[in-house]
Amino acid sequence: MPAKGKYFFNENDDCRISDPLYEKYRYTSQQHPLLLLLLFIAIIFWTTLIIIFFVTDDAHYHLAFITAVCAALVIFAVMYLLLCIESLFRRWLTLFGVMIWICFLIVAYVSLFERENDYQLWEQVPFFLFIIFTVYTMLPFGMRGAVIISVLSALSHIIVLSVVVSMNSQENKESILFQLLANAVIFLCGNLMGAFHKRQMQVASWDLYRYTLKCIQVRMKLKIEKRQQESLLLSILPAHISMEMKLAIIERLKETNDNRQMHDNNFHSLYVKRHQNVSILYADIVGFTRLASDCSPKELVVMLNELFGKFDQIAKENECMRIKILGDCYYCVSGLPVSLPVHARNCVKMGLDMCEAIKQVREATGVDINMRVGIHSGNVLCGVIGLRKWQYDVWSHDVSLANRMESAGVPGRVHITEATLNHLGKAYEVEEGNGHLRDPYLESMNIKTYLVVDPRSKQCLSNNHLPKTRVNDGLKMRASVRMTRYLESWGAARPFAHLNHRESVSSDSSSSQGRRRKEIPLCSTGRQRTSDRNSSQKGRIEEDIYDEMMSTIEGLSSTNPWCGRSDDFYGFSLIFAEPGLEKEYRTIPILKLKSYFLCASFVFLCIFLIQMFIMPKTAKLGISFGIVAVIIVLILFVCFAEKCMKCCSEQWPFLHHLCAISEKVETMPLLRLPLAVITIGALLVIAIFNLTTEKNKPANFTGSNDLCATTYPFGNTTNSCIEETYYAYCCILGFIACSVFLQMSFELKVLLLSIAVTVYLIIFNTLQHKNLNFYGNSTRLFIKEPRIMTNLYLVLFYITLILLAKQIDYYCRLDCLWKNKFKKEHEQFETMENVNRLLLENVLPAHVAAYFIGEKRNEDWYHQSYDCVCVMFASVPDFKVFYTECDVNKEGLECLRLLNEIIADFDELLLKPKFSGVEKIKTIGSTYMAAAGLSVTPGQENNQDKERQHAHIGIMVEYGIALMSKLDGINRHSFNNFRLRIGINHGPVIAGVIGARKPQYDIWGNTVNVASRMESTGELGKIQVTEETSKILQELGYSCECRGLINVKGKGELRTYFVCTETAKFQGMALN
Repeated sequence: MPAKGKYFFNENDDCRISDPLYEKYRYTSQQHPLLLLLLFIAIIFWTTLIIIFFVTDDAHYHLAFITAVCAALVIFAVMYLLLCIESLFRRWLTLFGVMIWICFLIVAYVSLFERENDYQLWEQVPFFLFIIFTVYTMLPFGMRGAVIISVLSALSHIIVLSVVVSMNSQENKESILFQLLANAVIFLCGNLMGAFHKRQMQVASWDLYRYTLKCIQVRMKLKIEKRQQESLLLSILPAHISMEMKLAIIERLKETNDNRQMHDNNFHSLYVKRHQNVSILYADIVGFTRLASDCSPKELVVMLNELFGKFDQIAKENECMRIKILGDCYYCVSGLPVSLPVHARNCVKMGLDMCEAIKQVREATGVDINMRVGIHSGNVLCGVIGLRKWQYDVWSHDVSLANRMESAGVPGRVHITEATLNHLGKAYEVEEGNGHLRDPYLESMNIKTYLVVDPRSKQCLSNNHLPKTRVNDGLKMRASVRMTRYLESWGAARPFAHLNHRESVSSDSSSSQGRRRKEIPLCSTGRQRTSDRNSSQKGRIEEDIYDEMMSTIEGLSSTNPWCGRSDDFYGFSLIFAEPGLEKEYRTIPILKLKSYFLCASFVFLCIFLIQMFIMPKTAKLGISFGIVAVIIVLILFVCFAEKCMKCCSEQWPFLHHLCAISEKVETMPLLRLPLAVITIGALLVIAIFNLTTEKNKPANFTGSNDLCATTYPFGNTTNSCIEETYYAYCCILGFIACSVFLQMSFELKVLLLSIAVTVYLIIFNTLQHKNLNFYGNSTRLFIKEPRIMTNLYLVLFYITLILLAKQIDYYCRLDCLWKNKFKKEHEQFETMENVNRLLLENVLPAHVAAYFIGEKRNEDWYHQSYDCVCVMFASVPDFKVFYTECDVNKEGLECLRLLNEIIADFDELLLKPKFSGVEKIKTIGSTYMAAAGLSVTPGQENNQDKERQHAHIGIMVEYGIALMSKLDGINRHSFNNFRLRIGINHGPVIAGVIGARKPQYDIWGNTVNVASRMESTGELGKIQVTEETSKILQELGYSCECRGLINVKGKGELRTYFVCTETAKFQGMALN
């Protein structure tokens, strides 16, 4: 069977991040919604600026600013509509991104330079930080493009303002340098946090894409497995009982998994039904045994498959159902499972067609073979008995009579009973068959028989002047070679072709679409496909996966976190609809959690540097940052203690517990949530803490109530007000630190950011500035006022980060959802594989199944020759006497129920480890056929010592004795006196699989024929073996009793032996 996970691509497979399908997926799932989100935020921001502008300012003084903002608003609105309406604008995404960036820069610089000699280094720093952060997180640029654009934005602000301010400002050089350094730290923090955010989102997007594709692949594979399962089941059983058997298999799997009792009643399930008014055809190839003795293994398998494949085709054309192949015997039934009024006509037509086909072979190859066909009409019991190697079969007295009709038939003719003739009417001419002269059973039952006259024979007589097919040129070749070459021209399908050449599971309508399909490889198998048909099948599967992926992408575009249209989530809250999945999502490990704490630590360092550059260097500043630094260092120590303390944990045992806690940081919500809250809370508090302490100082501390009158290192009461703005910038960096905890709870981030922004706005709006217009310029643009600017950008970052967090929460939930679906569908897939494995093991031995269905599946004929295989036939001859058809036993159904118990108990013995090397081949009526030694790799028998070579012969004898013991137990419970008659022989055999519609594993050879004769000429309650087999058994320690010479059909007189079963029982116990 296929190896677990075979159908999932690996990291190094052909699917790459540059794939067009992934690009479309990333566009639909991330780029498009994020770009729309940014445009929405920008439109709201521009609208707010316009409203505030007209409320507070005179448009006459700031015409350039209002023009730029209005133009940006119009451009953004148009882009928003285009992106909402037409998805074809995906190819223009980069252009849109550049246009948005340029618009942002234009508005920023217009607001900076709209008035001469009015420049400050702190102006528009948060807006440029906003541009930098959104370039990474929301604009559709790659990492390289985002870095270039963001660095250019930061450098442009620093360089331009440093030049302009140096030329026009009266401030000292030290003051300018510190502000430039503070701005550089802010932009550096924005760049690094944005890059980290983008990298994490790229990895998450690729990971989600992979899981989505895996899930779709498993779903497609599941459909193919279901189709394979149905095909495989229908190749064993007709549809009318296959579903019942399939449900039984699945139930048995569940019972095995639950460790429950396999059977709740005293009987095994019986899948047999009675059908009336059917015709049974038996056909035997006369002369095939002699021909087969001259064949190589491949020639024999090819020959049988081509012949029986042709017969299957004839059966289909004539509405007949092939039942079973027994060596070179083929039998079928017409009128199953649906009753047909012309069942007899169908069987006769099929028999004539089979004779004609063999006639063509004989004339084309010169090989002396013929067809003998017998037909009888009546009633049958049809179905499956036993637990292993299911084969659909029919039982009844009428079936036995049809078999007799074949054996008493005439080569090249169709032999029918009077019952069949009555159903034929006058469809065919017949002549006396005289079957009673060739079979005593027909004579004793007074069965009148007839031979059907083939209408084509008259045409042949009239056309006998035509030249016959020349075969003289090929007479130098062996007969088997001539047969094989001729039959291969018939082109019969190979066994399990319907499983290897997997058909597309998509509808025909999907293949008619005109668009070009991309290839999404399922898996690299490591070997070239040489068959064009295989390539086309693989291509169709890949097209199906592409179509399914495209529909998934379209589904993603119609579902977003801002609307409640989803079967998987409840409304805007995005809570999972499936019970239990929400808890699983909340407790899922966060593998990148430690990197979040590192980023937060870097933000803390940036806030510290900014306040050291700008703020008064007081003791309180040092103490406050020292306390927070200790907290953050401790948290980092907890996170990374596992890596840091591995070498020291042996010396200090208490560190072992710390390492254990460190390992659980990513996996335990009760540990990681408090650490995250403490870290984010500390950053949000330290960003504003020193401003609040300065605000609360007594008024006489500086001799003034005005905060701006305090003594500052810049030595200028006007410029000292820049501190308030840089405190606001630190608060914004605190917001960004909160946002880098990407996979943390969305509700927690909303709570922390909402509390922080509320407190910040209260603090900044209650500072005791008596003169807000401290620059003394009544025409100054409102956005240059620190208080208005602070409020605007705090709210802008708050809204942006909340919406971004919502979008990220949606991605994380989508990732969890797909992984959950993938897990469930993978479990279903494994269940299907188990069902297929059980089905396949009921058709083929495990090593043969691997040949056709395994990871390295083979498409050639399966044929194998073995030097030493032990073959056993075990029959219950008394069952033929026991079997009767009357109302009391439901026309023989209850008799078959007992036979089913016997065969099922025999099958259960094969589950014992001792008999794992014994392979059931088939059942023929009440005869059980098995073989041992088929699992040994051919050619390795000679590498073993003789005792090991022949051990399977002793195991087969043990199995025969176990069958006798099992039958004795059944006799005690059913009050019967059945006895087994067993025949065993060993020697070379040929094994192979034949039949495309109903693949069947079988073995052939003289060894099999002699083993069958050992059973048919044996005695009840005894195991009869050949002289060669008895010698080996005696070497193994078994006692054998010479029976003498007996006449064996086709073999003459053979000396045979009976195995002393009582001695063998003790020998078997000793072996155990």
